[in-house]
Amino acid sequence: MGRPAKFSRDQILDAALAITAETGPGAVTISAIARRLGAPSGSLYHRFPSRDLLLATLWTRTVRRFQEGFAAALDDDDPETAALHTPRWCRRHMDEAAVLLLYRRQDLAASWPAELTEDLNTRATDALTAFAARHPDIDRERLVFATVDVPYGAVRRHLADGRPPPPQVDDLITTTCQAVLGTQGQRR
Repeated sequence: MGRPAKFSRDQILDAALAITAETGPGAVTISAIARRLGAPSGSLYHRFPSRDLLLATLWTRTVRRFQEGFAAALDDDDPETAALHTPRWCRRHMDEAAVLLLYRRQDLAASWPAELTEDLNTRATDALTAFAARHPDIDRERLVFATVDVPYGAVRRHLADGRPPPPQVDDLITTTCQAVLGTQGQRR
C-alpha cells in the first residue's frame, strides 16, 4: 500500500488555477504546479498523467461550480436571478471565470476522457427542463436564450479583456430577460 497523498486533487487544481490567474494558462505546467505546492512532479503525474488532463479537470470542476447557482435559481422559479448568476459569479470568481474561456464544450468530446464530460451539463439542463415543465407558458428556447445565451454574451468580452463585467451588464441582462420571457414587472 502506497503513502497517502500529501496534496488533494482540489489543492492541485487550486494551484493550477492560481498560476493561470497570475501568468496565463500557458504557464501551467506540471513542474510549475509542483514548485508551487512543494511537491515532486512525479506525484502530480501520478494523479494527472498530462497537463492537458489537469487543465481539462480544472475546467470541468469550474463549469460544475458555476452551474450550481444557476440551477438553484431556476429551481426557485427565478429566471432573472438565473440570468444574473453569470455576471455576479464572474465578478466573485474572476480567476475561475477566466478558466471558463479556455475551452468550448463542443470541442472537447473527442479529446477528453468521457468521465470528465459525460454529465457536465446535466444539472443545468435538468433545471432548465424542470423550469420549462413548471411554466409551459414560457418557451424553453426563449428561456435558454434569456438565461444562458444573453448572459454569456454579455460577460464574455469583458472576461476576454481580463476585466469583470461592469454593473451595467446586470441591468441589460435583466431588461433582456424580462423582454424575452415577458416578465416585465413580475417577480417570481
